[in-house]
Amino acid sequence: MYRFLLTRQWVILTLLVLALIPTMVELGFWQLHRHEHKVEQNSLITRNLEADPVPVTRLTSPGHTVPRSDYWRTVTATGTYDTEHEVVVRRRTSRDERIGVLVLTPLDLKGGGTVLVNRGWAPAADDQQAFPKVPAPPRGEVTLTGRLKADETTSASGIKDLEGLPDRQVMLINSSQQSHLLGHPVLGGYVELTDPEPAGGSPETIAAPDDGSIGPHMAYAVQWWLFAAGVPVGWVILARRDKRDREEAAAKDAENAQHNDDAQEPEPATV
Repeated sequence: MYRFLLTRQWVILTLLVLALIPTMVELGFWQLHRHEHKVEQNSLITRNLEADPVPVTRLTSPGHTVPRSDYWRTVTATGTYDTEHEVVVRRRTSRDERIGVLVLTPLDLKGGGTVLVNRGWAPAADDQQAFPKVPAPPRGEVTLTGRLKADETTSASGIKDLEGLPDRQVMLINSSQQSHLLGHPVLGGYVELTDPEPAGGSPETIAAPDDGSIGPHMAYAVQWWLFAAGVPVGWVILARRDKRDREEAAAKDAENAQHNDDAQEPEPATV
């Protein structure tokens, strides 16, 4: 009755179905893991943003790799900005998605040491080879508050670290690179400035990370699992429909054959 399932067409279709089911199930679990990671990250962001501020030197030191557990921790620092070695980070977006630069200024800490401070976003110069005009930081000793971030790398950010850039322009915020340029140790990671707000709102401070959105990953996971459940159902429906069509075709052929046989029978002889 279902011998047609052994035909080449149906064998290929069945193998395709058998391959699709575990693939869709695995894709569902992949989206589930992404959902769990997002939920975990949101909890980490909320916890670290709400933690009491601590001196930056308590969480990092020269050559230190900031662990994920310390991302976005609120830190404080007191020192003097080194505007002579200020650099800009190219191809970064503002809060409203404009392309510009980030202003990265070393802060020589009171008591020794240097930490990189991302003072915020500013428009790029019309000439990509020129250093953009960025507002100067406050003079003299300052005390600031910000979010601790880890050094940027190509593998983690996906941003290619280009060579041959104009003077004082970089692609990544990396304490090791800046330590080499400065000629002395720099604390690992950097501080994303939140307070005090720059005069006139420029550079534009970086928005706080989103800790409320969980994204569509759970919905995608459920969709993949529904697809996985629907594939065998679809296969059964197709098989039953093919069987019915073949039976109807066979019945019609038999009816036509009977009709032809009746038409070919000789008429009885007459006197």
